Amino acid sequence: MLAHYLPSAQKSRIIRFQSDQRAMARAHLALILWLQGLPDQAVRAAKSSIEDARAANHANSLCHTLAVAACAIALLIGDLAAAEHYAEVLLDHATRHALAHWRAFGRSYQGALAIARGDVIKGLPLLYAGVNDRGKAGLVAVSTSRLIGFLMAEALGRAGQVAGGLAVVEEALASAESTGERWAISEVLRLKGELLLLQGAPGAAAAAADHFRQALDWARRQGALSWELRTATSLAQLWRDQGRPTEAMALLQPVYDRFTEGFATADLREAKSLLQRLE
Repeated sequence: MLAHYLPSAQKSRIIRFQSDQRAMARAHLALILWLQGLPDQAVRAAKSSIEDARAANHANSLCHTLAVAACAIALLIGDLAAAEHYAEVLLDHATRHALAHWRAFGRSYQGALAIARGDVIKGLPLLYAGVNDRGKAGLVAVSTSRLIGFLMAEALGRAGQVAGGLAVVEEALASAESTGERWAISEVLRLKGELLLLQGAPGAAAAAADHFRQALDWARRQGALSWELRTATSLAQLWRDQGRPTEAMALLQPVYDRFTEGFATADLREAKSLLQRLE
C-alpha cells in the first residue's frame, strides 16, 4: 500500500475508504512491527501515521491513527506518558468532530491507562463505558477492539473478578474460532493461563502451563515475537515458582536474546528482571 500510494488520488480515496490510505497503512504497520518484536520501529511508524493524517487534514484519519497505532503501541510498550497524551488528543479531536466511535475508544484508553497506573476502581468503569459507547455507535470490530478486550480481562483479574475476566477471554476465543481472526490468539491463551492461576482452583498450575504452551506454539508459528516473549515470561515465572529455575532460564533467555531493540519497553524490562532473579 505504501509503495503504491499516489498523492494525486488522495481526496478520491479518502471519500471511498473514509480515511487516508497512507495514514491507515502506517498505523497497521506499526502494530505489525510491534508484534514482530520491533517496538522502536513500531513507535516511529505510529508517529509517521499521525503525521500523514495531519498532512491529509482529515479528522477521521487522525482519530484512526491515534486509536489503532499511537495509543495502542504506547500502552503495549508501557509508555504511560505517551499513552496519556495520545488518549487526550484522540478524545479532544473525536469530540470536536462528533466522531462517537473514536471518542469511545478514547474513553477506553483512559480507563486502560488508569488501570496501568494501579487505579482499577477508576479504570474499569471507563473501560466499560467505552465498550458500551462503541456498541451504540455500531462500530465494526477491529484489531483495536481486541486489544481493549485484553485490557479489560487483565483489569477484571486485578480487581479480583476472575470469573468475569475468564468470560471475556472465552468470548475472544469463540470469536477467533468463528471469524478466523487469530492474530492475537497467543495473548488470549496466555491471559487465560494467568487468570486460571489467579483463580487458584485444583489443577490450576497444570492447566495454566498447558495454555502457556499453546500460546507459545501459536506465537512461534505466526512469527509474533512480542507475544512469544510475554508467554515465555509467564511460563518461566510459573516454573520458577515451582522450583524449576534452570528450565525457566532455558526457555526465556533464547527468546529475550532474539530482540535487537526496545530494551527500555515494559515487557523486555520485566523479562530481564526475571532472568536476573533466575540467575
